[in-house]
Amino acid sequence: MSAFSFDGGKALEEAAAFSRRLVDGVKAVAGIGEVQVGCSAKDAVYAEDKLTLYRFRPLAPDAGMPPVLLCYALVNRPYMVDLQEDRSLVRGLLERGLDVYLIDWGYPDGADRFLEIDDYVNGYLDRCVDRVRRDSGHESINLLGVCQGGTFSLCYTALHPEKVKNLVVMVTPVDFQTPENLLSRWARGLDVDRMVDVMGNVPGEMLNATFLSLMPFRLTSQKYVALADIIDDPRQLENFLRMEKWIFDSPDQAGETFRQFIKWMFQENRLMKGAVELGGRKVDLGHIRCPVLNVYATQDHLVPPSASIPLEGLVGTDDYQTFAFPGGHIGIYVSGKARQVPKVIFEWLSER
Repeated sequence: MSAFSFDGGKALEEAAAFSRRLVDGVKAVAGIGEVQVGCSAKDAVYAEDKLTLYRFRPLAPDAGMPPVLLCYALVNRPYMVDLQEDRSLVRGLLERGLDVYLIDWGYPDGADRFLEIDDYVNGYLDRCVDRVRRDSGHESINLLGVCQGGTFSLCYTALHPEKVKNLVVMVTPVDFQTPENLLSRWARGLDVDRMVDVMGNVPGEMLNATFLSLMPFRLTSQKYVALADIIDDPRQLENFLRMEKWIFDSPDQAGETFRQFIKWMFQENRLMKGAVELGGRKVDLGHIRCPVLNVYATQDHLVPPSASIPLEGLVGTDDYQTFAFPGGHIGIYVSGKARQVPKVIFEWLSER
């Protein structure tokens, strides 16, 4: 007799119950309407082309430290760092009395097709830093770079060390060719010249589909199956929809910048080799002598720890510290454990 038994009637009942929950879930989603993202009040203080520089309104007495400028990646939207009140890196810094600014790169269009990395680093980022310095009265500021924005921040600090008092990088790749880097495997096999020559700007939807394909079951089917378990909890459902909105809010990428980043970083690993040149100057990470905090995520599938950890051997500072966050590339901002990240950053800054 087989050890396996199948109760067809029970299976039909469970399937019917699951279907009813999904129908109820569709009604619940329709009832929520448009979800709000970006919970902290802010004011635009500078704008140029598609870029807007925001300054967040304070939530606590001034801690008396230089302001923090958040430099996010060009891919996806920066409100990930301020997604909702109980899961916000920005709010965690504001509540500790820090003065926080954020660069929103906007949505590139055809007019931005020929922007290069130099335009972002020595152009837009430098002018934002100068605006923050001018408004705050500080000669140097705290720069916090996220993912690709962290790579830009490393380049910037190496080229303009006098303007950065402390540098924090989060889930930032430095070695783009580590064996377990799934994104690197895709990028190294990409004919980026043909892609950019044909498309011009690279569609955000295409890049987003690529990111999802790196872990297709976990990032697609699995999360929607799990949705049935929270469908009758309005708060959890709204949190889920906020994440979905962010995931699929993908700006196009300026063609030449995308070409350079893929070729220089992923295919040639120039940052590790000290071979990046911007504005006719060599980017030598050894010129970074300010304190550096490297925050990486131990379960990151886009920027594995092995891609971030080598930074220590490249910078010239004697004041270097790491924080290994027990989570993934997105969990570092929105998981329950994410509340410890602004605390770590604030305490590190306050000691310097």
